[in-house]
Amino acid sequence: MPPTRTNAMSTIALQNISITFLGTASAQPSSSRNHSALALTLGGRGDVWLFDCGEATQHQVQKSDVKMGKIKKVFITHTHGDHMFGIGPLLAGCLNGMGGTVEGIEDKRLRAEAIQELDPIEIYGPIGTRAYIRSVLLYTHTRLEGRYVVHELRFPKDPPHGDFTSLPPHRCELEGRNILQNFDPQSSSGHGVWNDIHVDDLVSVSAAPILHSVACVGYVVNEAPLPEKMNPSDYVPHIKRNKAPMSHLQTLQRGEDITLEDGTVLKGVGKRPGRKIAILGDTYDPSPIIPLSQGADLLVHEATNAYLPGVDPHAHEEDTEEGVEKRTKSRGHSTPQMAGRFAKLIRARRLALNHFSARYKGDDDTNEESKSIMGAIRELAEKEFGGEVVCARDLMTINVPRVK
Repeated sequence: MPPTRTNAMSTIALQNISITFLGTASAQPSSSRNHSALALTLGGRGDVWLFDCGEATQHQVQKSDVKMGKIKKVFITHTHGDHMFGIGPLLAGCLNGMGGTVEGIEDKRLRAEAIQELDPIEIYGPIGTRAYIRSVLLYTHTRLEGRYVVHELRFPKDPPHGDFTSLPPHRCELEGRNILQNFDPQSSSGHGVWNDIHVDDLVSVSAAPILHSVACVGYVVNEAPLPEKMNPSDYVPHIKRNKAPMSHLQTLQRGEDITLEDGTVLKGVGKRPGRKIAILGDTYDPSPIIPLSQGADLLVHEATNAYLPGVDPHAHEEDTEEGVEKRTKSRGHSTPQMAGRFAKLIRARRLALNHFSARYKGDDDTNEESKSIMGAIRELAEKEFGGEVVCARDLMTINVPRVK
């Protein structure tokens, strides 16, 4: 089955693209950090895509400027609970008619028909995602009105077919794809990737495995190539001389060539690369995603633990930088320095750190302890990266501007 393609929005260009961090904690949440989740908002058409959905994500959405009714897709990086315990409540919130999607229709039959016309929420994740969601919805007797579909990214060791569960589909679940990896014989990493798991006229998503303590996925969102700015004076005299319609300018702006009556060929406006955002899950080594993430405008990378002598009041006296990194990697995670090195390796334009240990507070800059600790973590990453680094806080929004 081919990847999802959406053409309804082909005439709407993406404007602002932003990321809102709904949860920036690692395994244990704190009073200032919720479990992992972030929302990618595609300006222009307003769609929201979630990446991971930890416990209380629905609550965090309500605290933010993210609109529940705009959530169209959810991408799960791995099946650890702190990254997906919130998916059941989120579906219950999104698929029971909330957000004004079917309000005002009292007739049950007409209401059901209206719901069936809505696009399903699409969920992507490793094997086990579909089984978990079925279990949650079944054993909590959750009633949904809308529809959803789960697409699973299968690793080579996974069975290529089947649902990995004996539970029947929920009545609102549509049949999803089991997506197999593509293998490049020229790749030196030995890992396959999942190319173009979603494609539409404005944006596409690909994925690759990243190394953690369990099967884990990193996602790369690519905006479609953008037309360069048109100079009408390059075209208008030729169009007028041939008494051709001025609507040709729209065709040329789309990048299409036009041959006029006198044989003049007007070349369509060239295109430049769109924005690229790489969103990684938990990892101690994300190298398999290097080919997809090269030149990312924004890299979101975890930084669970850091060596902060004299800054972190909870640091152990016997710790060393090497010891902290070794211990962090043994648990499947990264330090700020590791994130910075990877950002430099892929030539990212900007690095956002998240997934922090509960010992690192996520309060705003009025909390001096939090400000000091997060400033030290940022400096560790900056020293390795050499570029701009942001330490994410819950409900922080980062815009991803176009490169001029």
